[in-house]
Amino acid sequence: MIQSQDIPNEVKTSMDGLRVGMYVTRLDRPWLETPFPLQGVKIKSAEDIDLLRRYANYVYVDIERGHAPENRFWILEGQLALQDEVPAPVQPQFRETTNEYTKLKKCFYRISTTVEQEMDSARQITGQLDNNIKRLYGDLEKGHHLDISLVKEGVAALVDSVTRNPSAFSLLMQMQKSDEYTYNHSLGTSVWCAQFGRHLGLEKDDIRELALGGMLLDVGKVRLPQTLLSKKEAISPAEAMQIQQHVDHSLRILAQTGAVSPRVMKMVATHHERADGNGYPEGLPNDQIPIFGRIAGIVDSYDAMTSKKPYTEQIYSPVEAIDELYKCRGSSFQEELVEQFIQTIGIYPTGSLIEFVDGSVGVVLEVNDLKRLFPVVMILLDEKKVPLENFLKIDLSREDSEYKIKNALPYGAYGIKMDELFL
Repeated sequence: MIQSQDIPNEVKTSMDGLRVGMYVTRLDRPWLETPFPLQGVKIKSAEDIDLLRRYANYVYVDIERGHAPENRFWILEGQLALQDEVPAPVQPQFRETTNEYTKLKKCFYRISTTVEQEMDSARQITGQLDNNIKRLYGDLEKGHHLDISLVKEGVAALVDSVTRNPSAFSLLMQMQKSDEYTYNHSLGTSVWCAQFGRHLGLEKDDIRELALGGMLLDVGKVRLPQTLLSKKEAISPAEAMQIQQHVDHSLRILAQTGAVSPRVMKMVATHHERADGNGYPEGLPNDQIPIFGRIAGIVDSYDAMTSKKPYTEQIYSPVEAIDELYKCRGSSFQEELVEQFIQTIGIYPTGSLIEFVDGSVGVVLEVNDLKRLFPVVMILLDEKKVPLENFLKIDLSREDSEYKIKNALPYGAYGIKMDELFL
């Protein structure tokens, strides 16, 4: 039996332990994959429990802010701590697909330009794609057919840039986060898909398909009411089901073009499926989700976490988003793919704000392919947090570097705004 002095403020419980009056503080997946607008939800009705069941296998409950679950539903160190001796759910294992990456690894791309050299090209491509994405969505809202040619050329140019030097577009994505979530999310997802494909060693044509799929994942949202997409309050179970229908809308829109490959169609169809079978629309397990769909699920979640959204002020820093994805490895997402994605963008992804042991603060400009714990950074603030008159660029992988990273910082730390940095 659990002794009273051992009871923590927050307990992990199975979904069978949920009752009205409890306060849920954490899920087994990022909140951004759910319809809940804030990190924390008070259970007010049976409908709230049903909605939580739809998105999670277990949750964490704050027993000081609401009712506590019965002891028999607690999950401690992978087991239910119980009078009833109910076995804990077994986490799915996906090791059988590990050699999948050996088959994918057909190409190796060397960095052939500096970040500074590639940044101008990335800005031009971004400007072109941004205009074309807005035009594409505008045409769809007017009831016109999707014109794939509007983005195909831009996606090809994006992939060329990413294969030359992936850091330029990564940095640009962090600098240009705006309130236009739909457009920026489409572009951001496409960029991360291209980077992931580059890291996995896909051939250029495959990377272009992957990046195009990333661009088109959510086109079906134009068929949903704008009031629903911009709603700031908690949504109802019925509204959650309505939002999930955007996948079907996307497939219908893409099918009408006759110019989208079956692989991209399957990628769009499965980007909300999850490895443990708790995704939608079909609830497919990992081995039935195509590789592009599994990649899209990880990438879509990462970009959503690091972007401004209409229903919450919270933006995850790149490091915080990586941490959330890592927590979901082996459940929501295939473990090996999560690890490969982290290798793609680095432990300290481009655009991360970091603090050094001496108190100075910088932003990550490039991830070193061979020494991912030692990125190239730009020092912005001195040890007293005073802005430097001239920013200092240093490569932490150099043996003579005196700077040692203390920790990563949250988005907007010390008033630093990435979109106001002209690096």
